[in-house]
Amino acid sequence: MLFQMHLSLVLLAAMTYLVQRRLLQYPIPMRKETQGKTDLYIGSWLKSQPRNKIILATKVCGYSERSSYLREGAKVLRVDAANIKESVEKSLMRLNTDYIDLLQIHWPDRYVALFGEFFYDPSKWRPSIPFVEQLKAFQELIDEGKVRYIGVSNETSYGVMEFVHTAQVEGLPKIVSIQNSYSLLVRCPFEVDLVEVCHPNNCNIGLLAYSPLGGGSLSGKYLDMSSEAAKRGRMNLFPGYMERYNKSIAKIADLSSEMPWLMIYISKFQEATELYNQLAEKHGLTLVQLALGFARDRPFMTSSIIGATSVDQLKEDIDAFVTTERPLPPEVMTGIDNLFKRYKDPAIL
Repeated sequence: MLFQMHLSLVLLAAMTYLVQRRLLQYPIPMRKETQGKTDLYIGSWLKSQPRNKIILATKVCGYSERSSYLREGAKVLRVDAANIKESVEKSLMRLNTDYIDLLQIHWPDRYVALFGEFFYDPSKWRPSIPFVEQLKAFQELIDEGKVRYIGVSNETSYGVMEFVHTAQVEGLPKIVSIQNSYSLLVRCPFEVDLVEVCHPNNCNIGLLAYSPLGGGSLSGKYLDMSSEAAKRGRMNLFPGYMERYNKSIAKIADLSSEMPWLMIYISKFQEATELYNQLAEKHGLTLVQLALGFARDRPFMTSSIIGATSVDQLKEDIDAFVTTERPLPPEVMTGIDNLFKRYKDPAIL
């Protein structure tokens, strides 16, 4: 199946925007009380929109022992036929639509290093749902007209290649997208090898980058945690947001007396962000324009997903994609390359 959807330059992560508009409590970490509410609000909005002009994407949950409430009578969530079907049927009902344009697996059924874990731990390997079973479940939904295209998220090169190979061998639908984190501060996980795997002449998978502003870090507001902008940011407004990072920083602070190099890690992250900010100012840009312009111009980028928490932020982000010089001038890219050589991915401990 060819990927024939025409995606816009930027996609809106509706959950975050709805939260700040006071339509939804922030659902991170996930909890039963807020699960599905984003779908309901999007579904209400869709009633007044021409459905064929909207590209609607959603996900099916990956392996989870903590979120079993998402399915009826489940103890563990798996990416098997039953879970996929139930997820889609419930999403369609909440979204008040007959079909989903793009359905992605939120994270794999098998063990992979996720959400702050950088290195693969071989001891955590576990049996997983075969790729062919997952694709057959998607094929059934596509045949029923309930899903148009499928993709993955938080996936690795191994996973992408297995999905593509299985689809080719078994005559099943091919994944068309991968939604992974990518920004000035998080480049290596995609650029090291996924960029080759996803190349149009290889597996031809489009990157939908999430967190192109590094969870808000590349807005610059967290450079001074005592500032009003930082106090209004998600990390302060919603304590559960990026809880894993906050806990990691607290742990680092506790251990800093024994291992001083850990504090160097924190200072390197702040230092890299500040230097990107100075680079932007040098060339008459804001840090947001630099970060989103960089993501926009990457040759492997299909679209970037923004998570604005206010109307002003939404406008600033969209303007950065649309009005910032395209491509970024060579001297700006040279500055980015020089900083990257010094810091690589400063978010990796």
